[in-house]
Amino acid sequence: MSEVLYLKLNQNTEVHEKEVFLSQLGSIWCRDKAIESKCKAVKVMNIHADKKERYVVSVMDLIKKMEKLCEQVEINNIGETDCIIDYQPDVKPHPVWDWIKAAFVCLVSFFGAAFAIMTFNNDGDVTNIFRQIYAQVMGTAPAGPTILELTYSIGLPIGILVFFNHFSKAALSKDPTPIEVQMRTYETDVNTTLIQNADREESGIDVS
Repeated sequence: MSEVLYLKLNQNTEVHEKEVFLSQLGSIWCRDKAIESKCKAVKVMNIHADKKERYVVSVMDLIKKMEKLCEQVEINNIGETDCIIDYQPDVKPHPVWDWIKAAFVCLVSFFGAAFAIMTFNNDGDVTNIFRQIYAQVMGTAPAGPTILELTYSIGLPIGILVFFNHFSKAALSKDPTPIEVQMRTYETDVNTTLIQNADREESGIDVS
């Protein structure tokens, strides 16, 4: 009689070691604790990269590895069918650098929020806001375009490129861009709608 083993994978698991074992990816339970221990010790992969990287692992590959190790086991997956291994190499903490980054984020958030509020209250008249700021700081009204308009014109496209993480074939990281995320969400919604419409047509409910 085969033992039943329950596997519940997490959707995303952050690891810091290059050797990844099944016990790190989720929960495993079996009445036979010897089988449970063997399955927890199954090596999922060896990471060869020395930088941050993400890997997608299918539960089918994990089931094959567990069945090779324990033939008399029936695996019941009650979690994710695919999981993400997020490899983050261990780095030495730098308190000073961390405080600098925190201060920079606070400053950007403060001045960004202030600029957004001023823009909203002036109905999006950015030029007028820059003139008011220039007059308050310099004491005189600007005679033409100032350094504010110049830096704004340069920073805006740079900010957009950094946010969307994509320019031609270059990318800052392998993370999906916001457009790719929205496209996958749209595809999922379309597929769900097609399936639901097909089910309603079979049951005689016309939604057109």
